[in-house]
Amino acid sequence: MPLRILVNGANGKMGQITVKTLSQQPNFTVVGATHRGDNLAEEIKKSNAQIVVDLTNADAVLKNIQTIIDAGVHPVIGTSGLVKEQIIKLQEQCAQLKLGGLIVPNFSLGAILMMKCAQEVAKYFPNAEIIEMHHDGKLDSPSGTAVRTAEMIAEARVQLPAVLANSRETIPGARGAHYQQTFIHAVRLPGMVAHQQVIFGGLGETFTLRHDAIDRQCFMAGMILACSKVSELKTLVCGLEHVL
Repeated sequence: MPLRILVNGANGKMGQITVKTLSQQPNFTVVGATHRGDNLAEEIKKSNAQIVVDLTNADAVLKNIQTIIDAGVHPVIGTSGLVKEQIIKLQEQCAQLKLGGLIVPNFSLGAILMMKCAQEVAKYFPNAEIIEMHHDGKLDSPSGTAVRTAEMIAEARVQLPAVLANSRETIPGARGAHYQQTFIHAVRLPGMVAHQQVIFGGLGETFTLRHDAIDRQCFMAGMILACSKVSELKTLVCGLEHVL
């Protein structure tokens, strides 16, 4: 039987292409496409959805994922904005319910490979900075991909990065955000989709990883993978790498 999927945030650019893509897959049936103003809990119940893909915005994501979990349905969250403390609490709830779910900072397989490569490089180059670049319609920053990359780098480091002595910002924010001992710089410009560089610095050399999403179609292989695998999980996990 095809998996029954509801897409929340179906009017957005990512939502529209997700509805179209999942509708074309024989293993899925799109049973709902909800938008801002719809009652998500009621639509989940009415559609008898097994999986809810959330592609809304950072202001709504926490409420939405709580609604999905309360309904006993598998969440696939492609919306950024959740902080680590919130994710831990949500994971505890899902573990108690034995409910599988995925928080996916990036559905692009290329971006996932970039993050995994960054984790490997960080074992040898602890000093790193991230530059993430997105379209000007993305209101939150830094991106979920950048945050997750910084976390993966921190997990892999065998030594802490060097601290620049007597460093000061003549204009506050010039060095970007500082998270997990990594500086993150966010760029928002028209003409972009989603791009990220991870720059590692060593003695007399630098090593740069870069990924460019030039069309939202690149996210669809990961979307299909996430929806195919989420029901096999027994808790909420962060990152598509867990089901690759």
